[in-house]
Amino acid sequence: MSGEFRHVSVLLNESVEALAIKPGGVYLDGTLGGAGHSFEIAKLLTTGRLICIDRDERAIENAKTRLAPFMDKVTLVQNNFDMLADILDDLGIAAVDGMLFDLGVSSPQLDDASRGFSYMEDAPLDMRMDENAPLTAYSVVNEWDERELKRIFYEYGEERYSPAIAAAIARKRENKPIETTLELADIIRSAMPPAARKEKQHPAKRCFQAIRIAVNDELGSIERMLAAAPDRLNAGGRLAVISFHSLEDRLVKNAIRAREKGCTCPPDFPVCVCGFKQTLRQIGKPITAGEAELEANPRARSAKLRVAERV
Repeated sequence: MSGEFRHVSVLLNESVEALAIKPGGVYLDGTLGGAGHSFEIAKLLTTGRLICIDRDERAIENAKTRLAPFMDKVTLVQNNFDMLADILDDLGIAAVDGMLFDLGVSSPQLDDASRGFSYMEDAPLDMRMDENAPLTAYSVVNEWDERELKRIFYEYGEERYSPAIAAAIARKRENKPIETTLELADIIRSAMPPAARKEKQHPAKRCFQAIRIAVNDELGSIERMLAAAPDRLNAGGRLAVISFHSLEDRLVKNAIRAREKGCTCPPDFPVCVCGFKQTLRQIGKPITAGEAELEANPRARSAKLRVAERV
């Protein structure tokens, strides 16, 4: 598959440094994207190995060119990162020395209007990260009932006008299906009060985020990945996760906390009797982009990197 797949990697130096790369270690980049993080990790390996996962076939194909100098130590896998345990089993790898997950949508997906992720350019309603997956944004918008639309807009997009927007979509599709991104964006905008349309953030941003999350089962995938990843780290191995909105960050924060301080015994118990065993230790505070990166890449503004170590 041809075409450019260029992506400005967020918190690039910080996330690679967080992994504390050992030249002979084994690492996993669970969100290959434009291969920016993978390129920097692979550069540091000598006898080591890097497993790169992405559900987007275009990312896998383009990585063959981007990572060409390192393909003797890189393995590319098209799959969802929540399948990491099965992927490692298939490769005969019991555990790795570090894992990196960048949970954002990659720039090529956003910038390619045909993918339907953007509310700024017209395109068919798609939003699939895996273009072979059956569920599309068209199906969500036109086939899910009004109550379910209201729920995902509120829960996944934190959209305060979700009832009015869901009702407007339901009314509009009675006459004909809603087919394109700009058509949907106009419906969302028209359902909002005038003051909301003047906010700095685009009126459709939160609902598009919610639909994308639903189409790709993003939160479910993240939960499954966070449940599996710590058990496939070697002692001292690092888990680094970059999130881009509060829903993602909350899942990451709670997953690390549960592995670090998950004891359920009353505080006055002298010893733990619940059977909890610590498996992760948080490393430092969450890391955000500096001014120089924000100036070069405004999309990094909401990025937050959390790091934990296997104990």
